[in-house]
Order: sequence, then structure tokens, then C-alpha cells
Amino acid sequence: MNVNIQTVHFDAASKLLEHVNKKIQKLNSFHDRITAIDVYLKLDNVVHQIKDKVVEIKVKIPRYAFFSKECSKSFEESFDNALDSIIEQMKRKKEKQIQAA
Repeated sequence: MNVNIQTVHFDAASKLLEHVNKKIQKLNSFHDRITAIDVYLKLDNVVHQIKDKVVEIKVKIPRYAFFSKECSKSFEESFDNALDSIIEQMKRKKEKQIQAA
């Protein structure tokens, strides 16, 4: 599994990167054929004082990709919400595969 974390318009603190890496490892329990995970941490509305923290997660498996984008006032909250969405998508995909078999 190849994990790629990119930050846009800022440098991430090591605490944030540890949080992301720790939670990403849990995805293996939902799907065993993950080939790549891309995480984008972005600052939106850089011009304004209130900066929205945007997190995009793309999880690639053979012949399919899951994607989620979340926005909130903290990267941890945005990441956790996006990860929950990815997990929900993975569960639904697995259920459809079981029903089709």
C-alpha cells in the first residue's frame, strides 16, 4: 500500500502527519487489496482570516477508486470525517460484491 500525503499552502506539523498515518493504517481492515492512498491537506480561503481546512482522500483498489472531500475548522476533524466517508463507501462496495456473488 502506497500512502502519499501532500500539503497545499502550508507545512504540516508532525503531530498532524502522525494522526493521518495512524488512522490510514485502519483502512486495511476494510479492504485487503488497497494499492494507493492519496491524502491532500489544503487551506481554503487563504485571503480571509478564517481559514477552512480541506482534506481530500482518494483510496485506490484494483478497478475502482473511493474519494471523499471534507471541510471544517481543523484538519483532524476534516480528516476524520473524510475517513469515515471512505470507510462507509468501502463497506457498501463490499456488500454489493457479496450480494452479486
